[in-house]
Amino acid sequence: MAVRTKIRHMATKISDLHIAREDLLPTPREVHRDLPAGEAEAAHIARARAAVQAILRGDDDRLLVITGPCSIHDAESAIEYARRLRAFSSGVSDALCLVMRVYFEKPRTRMGWKGLIYDPDLDGRGDIGEGLRRARGILLECARLGVPAASEILDLVTPQYYAELLTWGAIGARTVESPLHRQMASALSAPVGFKNATDGSVQTAVDAILVAAQPHTFPSISFDGRAMIVASTGNPYGHLILRGSDEGTNYDAASVQSAADTLIRAGLPPRMIIDCSHGNSGKDYRKQPDVAASVAEQIAGGSRAICGVMLESHLVEGKQAIADAPGNLRYGQSVTDACIGWDETTAVLEGLAAAVRQRRK
Repeated sequence: MAVRTKIRHMATKISDLHIAREDLLPTPREVHRDLPAGEAEAAHIARARAAVQAILRGDDDRLLVITGPCSIHDAESAIEYARRLRAFSSGVSDALCLVMRVYFEKPRTRMGWKGLIYDPDLDGRGDIGEGLRRARGILLECARLGVPAASEILDLVTPQYYAELLTWGAIGARTVESPLHRQMASALSAPVGFKNATDGSVQTAVDAILVAAQPHTFPSISFDGRAMIVASTGNPYGHLILRGSDEGTNYDAASVQSAADTLIRAGLPPRMIIDCSHGNSGKDYRKQPDVAASVAEQIAGGSRAICGVMLESHLVEGKQAIADAPGNLRYGQSVTDACIGWDETTAVLEGLAAAVRQRRK
C-alpha cells in the first residue's frame, strides 16, 4: 500500500513580507544577442584598455583623463558629448588619454534618482530591463565612435550585461570597503580605480586594491541568468583615486605624497588619479577648474605620482531637478551632481595637456 505524503502549507507567512512585485529580467545573453559587440568594437576596447594599463604602469607618460557627465540620463546628449570628445581628442592625444565618464548607477546617501539602469524614463517605474538595454546601447555607440568609456560598478549583477564594453571602471567611496565589491573587481576585465572612503581614509582604498588583486571564489549569475560560482584570477590593474572627503581636500602636493607613501608601504606603485569633484571641490562644480589647475601645476613641476584626473562635465554647466515631465528637461545638463560646461571642460583639458608637455621638458 503506497504511503501518501501530504504537503502542508504553513499558515504563518514568513517570506516576501516586503515585496510589492517581482518582474523577470532579460538574461545577459538575451541583451548581448540583441545588442552585440562586433570585432571592430572589441578591438577598440582592447586598445583603449592597453593604453590605460600602460599609463598605470608608467610606460606611457600621458595623463589619463576620465571626463563626462555625473550620470547619463539621456542617450542623445551622451552621444553628442562622445562625438565632441572624439573631435577634441586629436589635438591633445600626445599628452592626454581621454576616456568618457558614462555612469549609469548612482549611489544615494538617502533617496533620489538612482541612474539610467534603474529608472530609464525618470518616472519612478523602475524598468530595469529597459535601462540595461539603453546602457549597453550607449556603450556600444561610444565604442563605434572610438571613444573609450568608463563607469562606476555599483550593482553586483548588472556588470554581466555591459562590463565587457568598459575601458575603465571605478569602485566608489561608499562601496570601497565592501568585500563583495572587492571580489567582484577581482574578476573585471578592465582596470579598476578605488576611491578613498568618504571619511578620507586612503588606507581603505589601498586595502581594496590589494584584495582585488587576489583570486576569489564567489556567487554570481551566468549569461543564461543561472546562479553560478565564479573563480577569479585577480585584477592586477587596481589603483587609487583621491576624491577628498567631507572633512576636506586631498589633491595638494602634501596629500599626494602621503598617499604615495601609503602605496609604497603596501608594495604598490605610487600612482594615483585625482578626482577634481566631490570632496576635492567641496561639492561645488565651479571649483573643479581650480583643482585641475593645482594638479596641472604639480604635473608641470615633475610629479609622476599623478597619472590621471577625473572631471564631472556636461554640455551645459550646472544641474537641474527631475521635473514631473522629464521631456521638459534642459538638454545636455546634469540631473544629479552639477557639472562644468563643455567650453570650460576644453579649457581645463588644454591646461592639463600643457602641463604634461611641460613635464617632458
